Amino acid sequence: MNLETLPSLMLEIASARDPADVPTAVVTGLARCDAVALVRIWLPGPGDRCATCRWRERCRDQTSCLHLSAGHGNSLTPDTDLSGETDGFNRMPLNLPQVGRVASTGRPYRELGLNGKEAWIIDQAWARRERLRTYAAQPLVFRGETLGVLEMFDRHLHGDAHFKWLRIFADHVAVTLSNARAFAEIERLQARTEAENRYLQDEVRQTFSGGEIVGNSTALRRVLEQIALVAPTDASVLVLGESGTGKEMVARVLHDRSPRRARALIKVNCSAIPEALFESEMFGHVKGAFSGAIRDRVGRFQLADGGTLFLDEIGDMPLAAQAKLLRVLQEREIERVGDDRTQTVDVRIVAATHRDLEAEVAAGRFRADLYYRLRVFPLTLPPLRKRRSDIPLLAAYFAASATRRLKLPGAQLPTAEVARLQNYAWPGNVRELQNLVERAAILARGGPMRFGELLGTDTGAAPVTATPHDQDEAVMPLTVAELRALERRNLALAMKRAHGRVRGPGGAAELLGVKPTTLASRLNALGLARRDALTPVATAP
Repeated sequence: MNLETLPSLMLEIASARDPADVPTAVVTGLARCDAVALVRIWLPGPGDRCATCRWRERCRDQTSCLHLSAGHGNSLTPDTDLSGETDGFNRMPLNLPQVGRVASTGRPYRELGLNGKEAWIIDQAWARRERLRTYAAQPLVFRGETLGVLEMFDRHLHGDAHFKWLRIFADHVAVTLSNARAFAEIERLQARTEAENRYLQDEVRQTFSGGEIVGNSTALRRVLEQIALVAPTDASVLVLGESGTGKEMVARVLHDRSPRRARALIKVNCSAIPEALFESEMFGHVKGAFSGAIRDRVGRFQLADGGTLFLDEIGDMPLAAQAKLLRVLQEREIERVGDDRTQTVDVRIVAATHRDLEAEVAAGRFRADLYYRLRVFPLTLPPLRKRRSDIPLLAAYFAASATRRLKLPGAQLPTAEVARLQNYAWPGNVRELQNLVERAAILARGGPMRFGELLGTDTGAAPVTATPHDQDEAVMPLTVAELRALERRNLALAMKRAHGRVRGPGGAAELLGVKPTTLASRLNALGLARRDALTPVATAP
C-alpha cells in the first residue's frame, strides 16, 4: 500500500454523494498500488441467501451477516475474478474469522508474514499463488457504530505506520459513507415531500366540499360509532356502500382521527389505473426502467408511508394486480420497477367499493385471500333513502357551502322544498343531493331555491314515499300553513293549464278530478280570483 496516495484518495472519495459509489471508489483507489492483491468493503445486511450460502452450517446467526459491497485488486493470475460474485464469497457470517470478528467486535486485526498455510484463510492455494505477506482489516466506525469492514490482502509487509494510516483512512471512509447515506436520505425525503405536495395540491383542487360528515339519523350514528372504535387502530377497513354515499369522506375521517394524521392520506382510484401501469403507479419506478421512464417516480405506497392509503373502487382491480397488491400487504415491502432493492413501507389500508365483494369472490373475479385481508373491519354506509331525516341538514350544509365557494348571494331553503327533497328516491345518494342543491343555489339568484323541475316532480313524476322499512326515517310533516300554500299553488297551476276555465272539457275541475262547484269554492277560499289564476302563486317560505 502506497502511503503517499492516501491523502489524495481521501479527498477523492469525500465528494461521493451516492452511498453505492463510496465502496467502489475506496477499493479501486487502494488497488492502484500493484502490491495490493485484494481489497474489499463489507457492509452488514440481512441473511437473505442462507438457503444457498456456502457458510450456512458454520453460521451461528442466520438473520444477519456481512454483504460484500465492493472488491478489487491486482491478481498475479490472469482472468481471476476478484468481485466475489462468482466464487460464492459475497456473504460472510459474523462469527467467522477474521473479517466477521472485526465487524462483530469493532476491533481492527492485522497479521504479518503470511505463508498461505494459515487455518483461517479460506482459499490457501490462492494465498500462495498471490504471495500474500500481510492481512489487515479495519472496522468502519462512525459515532460508535460499526458501518462495515475494510479488508486488505497485500504482498508487502505493513509496518505500524501503514496500519495507523489505514486506521485513519477507515475512519474517513466511515464518515464519507455516513454522509453519503445522509445526503441520499435527504434527497429521498425531499422527493417524497415534493411528491406529497403535488398530490395534496391536486387533492385540494379536486375536493368538492369540506371534510364533515353531516347528519343525525339512527343509521348514520351507527356508522359514526364504528368509526370511533376503529379509527385509532391500524386495522384495515373495508368501506362498503352504493355510489355517492360518502366512502371517501369516511376514509378521510378515519385518517384524521388516527395516529397517522400527521402523514398523508393518499387516494388511489383502482378502476382508473391500467393493468400495465399498476406496478409503476403503486410502487414507483427508477429512471430507465422502461421506455418513457425519464426520471425516478415515487409510488403511492411510498407516498403513504407512515400514513393511510385509500384504495377506492377496489372491486374493479384486475386479478393480476390483486395478486401483486396482496404480496405487498403481506410482506409490507415493495420493489420499484427496475430496482432490485426492497423497501419496507408502513401503510394503513382503507379500501372501498360499491360492489358485492362476496359475490365477486364466488364468481372468481376477486381473490378470497385479498378480500379477507382487507375486510378486517367492514363499514357499510347506508344509502340516502335510508336516512331521510338527514336530508334537511345536508341540504342546508350544501347550500351554505355552495354559496360560499361559488360566491353566490345567499339562497333561501323553503321548508316545502325540503319536504320535496325528502320524498325523492336519490339513486345517486349524497353526491346527487349535493349537485342538485348547488344547481338550485345558482338558479335561485339569492331567492328561494326550487327543486320541482330539477327533480321532475312538476312534470307529472310521482314522488317516492317511505316504505315500511324506512318508517324510522320518515319525512318531516308539513305545517298547516305549508299545506295551504301548496294547495294554493297547485290550484293556480291547474287554472293556468286550463287557460282560466273551471268547467267543461279540459277545465281545471276536470284536471283536478273535482266538481266545478267545489273548485270554485276552494278558489274563493284561497283568494284566487279567476283573472289572476293564470299566474302560479309561489310557495311561501
